[in-house]
Amino acid sequence: MKEFALKYGCNPNQKPARVYMEGGRELPFRVLNGRPGYINFLDAFNSWQLVKELKEAVGEPAAASFKHVSPTSAAIGRVLPEKLKKACFVDDIEGLDESPLASAYARARGTDRMSSYGDFAALSDKCDAVTARILQREVSDGVIAPSFDDEALEILKSKKKGNYNIIQIDPDYVPEEIERKQVYGVVFEQGRNEYRVTDEAFANIVSMNKNLSPEARLDLTVALITLKYTQSNSVCYAEDGQAIGVGAGQQSRIHCTRLAGNKADLWHLRQTDRVLSLPFRPDMRRADRDNVIDVYLSEEYEDVLAEGKWQQYFTERPVPFLREEQKSFLSGLSGVSLASDAFFPFGDNIERARKSGVSYVAEPGGSIRDDNVIETADKYGMLVCFTGMRLFHH
Repeated sequence: MKEFALKYGCNPNQKPARVYMEGGRELPFRVLNGRPGYINFLDAFNSWQLVKELKEAVGEPAAASFKHVSPTSAAIGRVLPEKLKKACFVDDIEGLDESPLASAYARARGTDRMSSYGDFAALSDKCDAVTARILQREVSDGVIAPSFDDEALEILKSKKKGNYNIIQIDPDYVPEEIERKQVYGVVFEQGRNEYRVTDEAFANIVSMNKNLSPEARLDLTVALITLKYTQSNSVCYAEDGQAIGVGAGQQSRIHCTRLAGNKADLWHLRQTDRVLSLPFRPDMRRADRDNVIDVYLSEEYEDVLAEGKWQQYFTERPVPFLREEQKSFLSGLSGVSLASDAFFPFGDNIERARKSGVSYVAEPGGSIRDDNVIETADKYGMLVCFTGMRLFHH
């Protein structure tokens, strides 16, 4: 197949639309089901690059959940602890522990469930039936993978009344070294970003704390590779082999750090006994539970707990999880990793990161206030390494 016609571009008025290869070459993918749109393909190709690179870097199956050309999360295939299974709504999935790929997607989808609503999923390995069963019951636009086993394909083809988008990518495809795009009729041309995250990225440790554990090195690798395919400015928090908070597309670095930190905090709070034991009505849909949990953990908690309102969601009125209680819980966290796609211009980013349990930081360095950033990190015993590589993505 040399071109694929699209219903329209980014918006319904943008016609005609298609994807094709310059020079009349064959496209490196097959559409096995559905009819992906313009944004679907943008998500698919960006997310595929992320999981392919993550798999190559750490040697484990990887998955990502994408929305509007940025990852809500990415993860490698580690078995989920029981509380995380419940928080991700996958504690009833049979065979989950035996499928690293399904575990990776369960983590990625479960990190920021509100943002992942209607996602495009990317899988580094052949999609198996366990992974397909997770996808089957989530609101999702499509999936891209190098292959699908027969049972998985049958499950996914039944989704969305038979219209679920399934893309099979050629895992051996290598794009040209030069990439091009148009903006306002002007052609932009640049070399592809072939930078790879290796141990060299963490060689320049500039903080007093020099103890970079293998686990922290892994989490920083996950965070940096995630940022490489996140719309800039961007910051990523990571823990236990997964991105737990992604702040994308913000003009201010501190806003990225706050946004990603708030998402990381919610990821931790969703796993508390207070949230896991919420007495939801049995007729509550999964997406509705996500929305209620988000409000319950916010300063607007009365919107779901006030008299006359809680009855819509719960069998009995839960005790509020007040902000001070949340802060007390979060203050006990440590061991979280944080990466930034460009340098931190002020120490306020470190101050915010500390509130979310960050102990390890990777950023390019090069700010005129690097000394202030390092000094702030040293005050809390945090480790900081300068990678020397900016990872802007637009």
